[in-house]
Amino acid sequence: MPSLSAPVLQLDESQLHHINTKLSAMEPHQVLAWASTTFAGLYQETAFGPSGNVISDILSSHNISVPVIFIDTLHHFDETLDLARRSQERYGFDLHVFKPEGCETRQEFIARHGDNLWKHDDVVYDYSVKVEPARRAYTTLGARAVITGRRRSQKGDRATMPIVEIESTGLVKINPLAMWSFQQVWTYLRANEVPYNALLDQGYKSVGDYHSTRPVKEGEDERAGRWAGSEKTECGLHKDYFAMRAEFLARNKTQQEQTVSQLTAQAA
Repeated sequence: MPSLSAPVLQLDESQLHHINTKLSAMEPHQVLAWASTTFAGLYQETAFGPSGNVISDILSSHNISVPVIFIDTLHHFDETLDLARRSQERYGFDLHVFKPEGCETRQEFIARHGDNLWKHDDVVYDYSVKVEPARRAYTTLGARAVITGRRRSQKGDRATMPIVEIESTGLVKINPLAMWSFQQVWTYLRANEVPYNALLDQGYKSVGDYHSTRPVKEGEDERAGRWAGSEKTECGLHKDYFAMRAEFLARNKTQQEQTVSQLTAQAA
């Protein structure tokens, strides 16, 4: 199998396709073992969802040590923050927590960005609470590759996702559970007594920020409880970084121009 120890941007599409073909025949623990010996600067990036905790357990049970990145949006459920603590205690991984720039608490975020930013401008919100902190984490830690818990069965943009993908920034994302269903994840959690979010026992399947997550109704897709009533399927963390940044900057510029215009009108 071609090595990824060289700079990732030297890979062409045929090489990446070959790697994915080989990995698709492997079990998740084999994919993780391959990733751990292939990449320097490898991290697991998780918000401690069911898939993420399965990966943490697989890594631990196969003695594969990978540090963890957790993006604390300051809008997580208390149950999620409790799970982050319990998971770290259970598995003993090095946990790196990154928050929105210049903010340590939800109150500080509201003071800086206003209340209900996710309602007023979800692009600015997503960039501020997830995209920018994640990019800062990768730069600060020297991350070259991250392990995610995304799966094809979650549908949306993930429906045709490969096991290994390369972002426009050059960051490699490894999705060892890409071929798993939610039922496989849930069966593994219960069979191996893996810590999971208490909200799953209340009908939630995919847990994000408290303001945009609800329990899933019978017959609904796994991620139907995220951003219910909208066409949105991703928070921005797994979208093109440069496109997200460009849209964020454009929104900020428009807001600044509107503020100047209002101040000018008031002074007239």
